Amino acid sequence: VQLVESGGGLVQPGGSLRLSCESSGILSGLSAQAWYRWYRQAPGKQHELVATITHIDSTDYADSVKGRFTISRDDAKNTAYLQMNSLRPEDTAVYYCNFDLPGSGKYWGQGTQVTVSS
Repeated sequence: VQLVESGGGLVQPGGSLRLSCESSGILSGLSAQAWYRWYRQAPGKQHELVATITHIDSTDYADSVKGRFTISRDDAKNTAYLQMNSLRPEDTAVYYCNFDLPGSGKYWGQGTQVTVSS
């Protein structure tokens, strides 16, 4: 399984970005059984779980992003998304996608940089 993240960049405080995480190398029917998670890591800080979406579209968020970020998935495209609104400087980090398929393992993307700065 390969994961490719995209959508990062530089944005001003209060702005929005949408990250994408496309999986490949796996049948769509199996991909639909996976959970997707987004993590982030800022310089000097620990890896932080930001958002989770299960195979039945249940979602969960870190308190720091609740009400601002939305995780979603499109299994027809083998892709998960993280819509980030009302971005703050403290959201600056490298964002990583994690693909967790029971019985197969967990896979990581290469990360995409998000920088929130004026």
